[in-house]
Amino acid sequence: MQDSPYLNLRQRLSKRDRSLREKVMTLEEASALVHDGSHVGVGGSTLSRTPMAMIWQLIRDNKKDLSVYRSIVSSEGDWLFASGICKHIETSWFSQGIVWGISKVMRHYVETKKASFQEWSHLGMGMRFRAGAMGVPFMPMRSMIGSDVVSLRPETKTIDCPFTNEPLLLVPALNPDVALIHVQRCDAYGNAQIDGLPFMDIELAMAADSVILTTERIVSNDQIRRAPDQTKIGFFNVDAVVEVPFGCAPHECTNVYEPFLSHMDYYTGSVNKDPVGAMNEYIDQYIRGPESWNEYLALLGLEEVLDAAKRGRSLLND
Repeated sequence: MQDSPYLNLRQRLSKRDRSLREKVMTLEEASALVHDGSHVGVGGSTLSRTPMAMIWQLIRDNKKDLSVYRSIVSSEGDWLFASGICKHIETSWFSQGIVWGISKVMRHYVETKKASFQEWSHLGMGMRFRAGAMGVPFMPMRSMIGSDVVSLRPETKTIDCPFTNEPLLLVPALNPDVALIHVQRCDAYGNAQIDGLPFMDIELAMAADSVILTTERIVSNDQIRRAPDQTKIGFFNVDAVVEVPFGCAPHECTNVYEPFLSHMDYYTGSVNKDPVGAMNEYIDQYIRGPESWNEYLALLGLEEVLDAAKRGRSLLND
């Protein structure tokens, strides 16, 4: 069989250190695992389980030329573009959220050609991660056929199915260099449990060269073993574990806290009026200014933190 870039990728993945070992480290230590020019997969979706603390640290460390891949991008995409650490994002939707509309920060950077946004369908992004997880170079699908999205994506190929003769679209696999995923809890080895929708995080963890987990809390391996069905990502996929409570703020983490709505209202109101100046001020004040994630949370405000936690617990109790 001839050598190929994809086979080289699979061989590299097969050499990962999958041993059972403790992987707990700080945000700063985990950030050092993300190199300039890396292709970065981001877990969660829209405002759900976004690894904001890890992205916050990457910006503070002045990473360069990152390419980012996520199922649906929200305000973390604004952070990535405006900070200058990322100039290319591939996703199926780039918006502040349904409540706040399309990101004007994204529009500014893309329309002025300071950054690029590559659009896929929702299923298209998911199937690309799934292909990467399965170790195959592409995945066939019907979605996107006949849509204008296909005309924007020369990376895809249309074939006639060898079994049915019906047209199928082939989408290329996604195998990021590193995946950033936030979970509700995991042990020191990286066995991670996810409450609520897993989105494409399981596939992302299997497709990436390395995985950095941020977690609301580190629990014992005994606790993980008491509910093995809740373990969605195994230790053998994980390279780093960082305990960072409220690590999705101002986004949400299912059963722990809801979105920080007042802060999101303030944020979107500011940057929608001034996508450049207000965004730069926000980064200086909330990302580069605080010396720690706890200081960042203090800037968001204790009342905001407690309100988000109260609303998160109410969903669990209901």
